[in-house]
Amino acid sequence: MSNETFNVAVVGSTGAVGEQILRLLEERDFPIKTLKLLSSARSAGTKLKFKGREVTVEEAKPESFEGVQIALFSAGGDVSKALVPEAIKRGTVCIDNTSAFRMDPTAPLVVPEVNEEKIFEHNGVIANPNCSTIQMVAALKPLQDRYGLKRIIVSTYQAVSGAGAKAIAELNRQTKAIVDGEPVNPDVLPVSSLPVKHQIAYNAVPQIDKFMDNGFTYEEMKMVNETKKIMGDESIQVTATCVRIPVVYGHSESVYVELGSEYDLQEVRSLLENAPGITVVDDPANQAYPLATDAAGKNDVFVGRLRRDLDSPTGLNMWIVSDNLLKGAAWNAVQIAEIIAARSRQA
Repeated sequence: MSNETFNVAVVGSTGAVGEQILRLLEERDFPIKTLKLLSSARSAGTKLKFKGREVTVEEAKPESFEGVQIALFSAGGDVSKALVPEAIKRGTVCIDNTSAFRMDPTAPLVVPEVNEEKIFEHNGVIANPNCSTIQMVAALKPLQDRYGLKRIIVSTYQAVSGAGAKAIAELNRQTKAIVDGEPVNPDVLPVSSLPVKHQIAYNAVPQIDKFMDNGFTYEEMKMVNETKKIMGDESIQVTATCVRIPVVYGHSESVYVELGSEYDLQEVRSLLENAPGITVVDDPANQAYPLATDAAGKNDVFVGRLRRDLDSPTGLNMWIVSDNLLKGAAWNAVQIAEIIAARSRQA
């Protein structure tokens, strides 16, 4: 194996996911030769620390990608749509954490624990799935391999960090206002670009992203469409309800799945315990099950509350929790980058 190092760019380096990408690249000692930190003009000039030295953030432009081999994008879909093609022209492999290319038939949509082999089918861009989709498919993959999947009904309980730093600040501000008997005055959630705002503190808001003509939100349809693409099976029936709750980090999901055949519950537990990136926390007698507060800051997907459906012999209920900024975003992207680097160094 060679000791090749890589010219790396992080686009959106001052955002919440960008910060986590940088931390992971440093902690995991990714083989970096040069590092470019890129952002909007507004954040350009910011200085960030990487491995003990200061790196100045530059404005992301097409020419920023000259000589860059791997770029990790997390600066919003419009930025990716504008700059990913420019980066590809310059020979950069792009790992995109936005929705811009997820359903592009030429772009692989990758969760390494599920479909790692798709990484090398790229034409310059590899898409990182939606955070809620990632944790669900990672937990369902070992069951799909063993039994097949027929139907998935998922309800999500999503952290405000999925809507960015302003949503976290809004939750904190509203919580303090309620405790102090002050007006709440919501101004960010559920969707910053829409006119109606709802209180998130002490509440559950059944809207993430805008509504579509079919009554589902874009977030819900992302879960439907991305699951089928990642699992490689358009016949899987998927329906989703996505809810924002007053938690800062960590998405939780109630998942009901109908498998392709009858199953042994202990075998299901064993399959999950031996699956990469999965931690089983499932001891109801001792009130042990996945919690967002325990998953926060960790890279794994946590699974528990495993139980048979009361009516269907193929039905299984489970509870899935993961840090939406880590496995749901930054860690999944860095995993992909590590696999690309490892393959290149073996060549």
